[in-house]
Amino acid sequence: MPPPAGGPSLVRALGVRALAATTFNVIIGGGIFLLPATIAGTLGAAAPLAYLVCIVAIALIVLCFAEAGSRVSMTGGPYAYVEVALGPFVGFLGGVLLWLLMSFATAAVANGFAASLAALWAPLGSPPARALIIAALFAVLAATNIRGVGSGVRLIEMVTVAKLVPLLVFVAVGVFFVRPAHLAWPGMPNGKTLGQAVIVLIFAFAGMESALVPSGEVRDPSRTVPRALAIAAVGVTALYVALQLVAQGILGPRLASPESAAAPLASALGSAVGRWGALLMIAGAAISTFGHVSGMTLATPRALYAFGRDGFLPRALAHIHPRYRTPYIAIVTQSVIAALMAVTGTFINLVILADAAVLVLYFLCCVAAWKLRHDDVRIDGAAGFNAPGGGIVPWLACAVIVWILWSTPPRHLAAVAAVMLAAAVLFGLTAPTRRAKAADLTTANHD
Repeated sequence: MPPPAGGPSLVRALGVRALAATTFNVIIGGGIFLLPATIAGTLGAAAPLAYLVCIVAIALIVLCFAEAGSRVSMTGGPYAYVEVALGPFVGFLGGVLLWLLMSFATAAVANGFAASLAALWAPLGSPPARALIIAALFAVLAATNIRGVGSGVRLIEMVTVAKLVPLLVFVAVGVFFVRPAHLAWPGMPNGKTLGQAVIVLIFAFAGMESALVPSGEVRDPSRTVPRALAIAAVGVTALYVALQLVAQGILGPRLASPESAAAPLASALGSAVGRWGALLMIAGAAISTFGHVSGMTLATPRALYAFGRDGFLPRALAHIHPRYRTPYIAIVTQSVIAALMAVTGTFINLVILADAAVLVLYFLCCVAAWKLRHDDVRIDGAAGFNAPGGGIVPWLACAVIVWILWSTPPRHLAAVAAVMLAAAVLFGLTAPTRRAKAADLTTANHD
């Protein structure tokens, strides 16, 4: 809905540098501290190839997001584009996918946080200790966010820079300990093996589209958005490939060993410079994973709140705390769900589940981008950004997504499909209640 005539409007203050920095920060999370060992175990010294494939896939997808976002200037992000282009039912499924991927991602990174602490002191890696760490993590973050959104935001800001410093130190120091022989390729991996690596690694690149949410505050979007995304994409890829090369160059085949799996970057730097290097990377991993879970604990409960408010889930989820003005029931509910996922799942399984959900959501968004261009949709008179490559870009993106999903274990796809089926049933069952509510609102407005 457009703002009232003469009312306040958003200030377009974000330029190329600010948007690129925001995008870079959104992408860099806890996953990159943990994934190099898994990718090395799948591809060996050819691991950097998976990073290049990921960035090509993400670049195509982000072009679709940029075009859709420039045409649909509405709050809601991905599922708003899908709803406008493909209707309320598919839009609701997109919203469920968005909640699902955030829940799986939060649980996966919470596992990474527990693994980082276990790397400091082995007894913390026992199942009871791990469960206790995860429960305490979500209890603290839920209490923090119930006390007010400002508290949650300040907590996130405190860890933003701290997560980048150890990564930059790792590359700057570790490069002097690289053994070229460890980087020799045994040969090109086959397509199936490469796909298996990409389905895991895509987790480290997801989130680029989130930085496009404040599109109404970007100066000259048709120029700023593509340039900022290009800068961020190149920067993230360069950092990730450097991390993989340095870790692989220091440890060689040992990077994929069980001893390195819990904290691969810590194992590499510790092997090169001693215990202080390992402690630095473990601290960086703990801070980064804690920051990621903090951000998700702030954002994800709002999806449950919206589902409760809109009549899809129990109304209690939309209750607001009388003192702190936060959706406290949604926060507690989401924290319990994520904690249970984290305790009962493993990092890699949860990563693949999150990736399966996000790739299906990306597929819907790419189809929506094509439909919005085809129908020349421009909400509120938006100028519209036409992605380079014309109408073929969404279909190229869809083809890449299908190829990656083809490498996903069937049980993970089945889990996502089961949630989607449940969501479809829920949409049908709640339709009469939601129609009645909409009619009551219409009557009240007329009165």
